[in-house]
Amino acid sequence: MGKTNLDQFATGLNGSRSPYGACPNSVLKEYPSGGSSSGSSLAVALEVSSFSLGTDTAGSGRVPAALNNLVGLKASKGLISTAGVVPACRTQDCVSIFTATAREASQLLGLVATLDPHDEYSRRNPQWNDLSAFGAPRPFRFGVPRAEDLEFFGCNEGPRLFSAAIAHLTALGGEAVTVDLSPFLEAARLLYEGPWVAERYSVAGQLMEEHPDAVLPVIRDVLAKAPRVSGVDTFRAQYRLQALKVICDRALEGLDCVVTPSIGRPVTSAELAAEPVLRNSELGYYTNFVNLLDYAAIAVPSAFMSNGLPWGITLFGRAFTDQYLLSLADAFQRHTALPLIGGAAPRLPAPKTLAGNDMARLVVCGAHLDGLALNWQLKRRGARLLECTHSSADYKLFALAGGPPFRPGMVRVAEDGVAIEVEVWELPSVELGSFLTGIPAPLGLGKVQLADGRWETGFICEAYGLTGARDISHLGGWRAHLQQM
Repeated sequence: MGKTNLDQFATGLNGSRSPYGACPNSVLKEYPSGGSSSGSSLAVALEVSSFSLGTDTAGSGRVPAALNNLVGLKASKGLISTAGVVPACRTQDCVSIFTATAREASQLLGLVATLDPHDEYSRRNPQWNDLSAFGAPRPFRFGVPRAEDLEFFGCNEGPRLFSAAIAHLTALGGEAVTVDLSPFLEAARLLYEGPWVAERYSVAGQLMEEHPDAVLPVIRDVLAKAPRVSGVDTFRAQYRLQALKVICDRALEGLDCVVTPSIGRPVTSAELAAEPVLRNSELGYYTNFVNLLDYAAIAVPSAFMSNGLPWGITLFGRAFTDQYLLSLADAFQRHTALPLIGGAAPRLPAPKTLAGNDMARLVVCGAHLDGLALNWQLKRRGARLLECTHSSADYKLFALAGGPPFRPGMVRVAEDGVAIEVEVWELPSVELGSFLTGIPAPLGLGKVQLADGRWETGFICEAYGLTGARDISHLGGWRAHLQQM
């Protein structure tokens, strides 16, 4: 165990803002390591340690990962305790994890994601985001920024490398969906142009006032405007951030994640020295909004540039989808098969289970079908239709006695079964419990086998409920039965 270098007050994304000296890149010395968690990234990249911890308020765990061929996990806020961490921006700070692979980051997150009574900002990890959620991803939908929102700052290789990364994700079963990134980018600007710079000053201000020479000039310049931020400014910014949060959350609906470059363009140490604020700002173009909007993110290596410098992408999504994002990153690493740190060839075994996230799949066969009488119970819970399909040919469908409402019962049988028309819906996991409690007997939720062999959670019927029921299996589904009524 050891201490590592970092940008002073964690205020920087480049690794050159430390009173203990700048950290060079692990591959090309004329480039910086990235920061603020510069020493932590180098400890892993140079094989001093198998993993390391850093911080991440604006990208401090993702930018160094991208520049040093590492996985950098910026977990959901509050998931990893920040007790004992010197704050940069207390309400936005996260502990980050650097590893060679997403699988290692998943295992480490499983160990440290615990509620800490000594950290007022600690949050409980929901069940769907525990270690068991790490696995092989199903087909997924991922957001891709509009062309006008992508910024590579003159890097000619960036567009090609990003397109190649999208192709890799598509080959893994992903469907690319264009996303308007402009509200995310507006939120990003609030981090240093808004009142959160005053929050940084609340930690460093006393030292700046009493011992100004102890603070690096570039840090003093960044924080100098903080005392002029008023309470009115703070509330106005909070209101605007909340409005942007609603817009951005809406953009993520129906998506499993969004992919961006981790950085637009690597900058040299000489460029940083000449224009420290501008170049640092460019490094945070794709990272600064994530914590303000309360998302999880993981940086994963994607390619090497023509000069040998690593280049990577970031996957981000809703809070508490960390293990799902790590699952996608793991599949991405296995697909690209890039050399790991030290030039080692990757030997990454595929997970034997399916990945989980904050969405639950539900098979319906009756009044909850799209457009039917009880479908509103799904839609008001934020559910979306994934597919129209059939069960395996192992079921019978019955029109249950009683009503209205008229209800079907689907029962698995040992013989003379048929395939029943069903729909697969997806709804937030937090909504599944309230939905379940509203299901009347003899119906319930259990496992239903689909035509392709998959088993999903869905409606089943207890055998006692078939008393007085009419077998309508020959019709193939509830819709056909309704048409005959």
